[in-house]
Amino acid sequence: MKVSSRERDGVTILDLKGKITIGVGDVALRDAVQETLNNGARQILINMSEVTTIDSSGIGEIVAAFTTVTNREGKLRLYGIPPKVSDILQITQLVTVLDIMDDEEEAVASFSR
Repeated sequence: MKVSSRERDGVTILDLKGKITIGVGDVALRDAVQETLNNGARQILINMSEVTTIDSSGIGEIVAAFTTVTNREGKLRLYGIPPKVSDILQITQLVTVLDIMDDEEEAVASFSR
């Protein structure tokens, strides 16, 4: 999986591309979130529109990222959830825990509310 980082209106956006699976994508996601926090960012938005596959390790890493950011007094939101990933988040009921937005505009604006 590839992770690229950019900033928009004080929000750090992590663009994910590929698979969030055990041993590859989960580690890349963990490292990207840690690096972002270590650089002082507290408003993190994860763009999942180009995520092709996710497994239980990937789901666990998203939950861990959400918990880590929250514990460091930050906010983490997701957007661009592909249908396959959305189904998994629905089944696991993580949609009730995670902050999931429809698009980047709405997500970035939500940090300033």
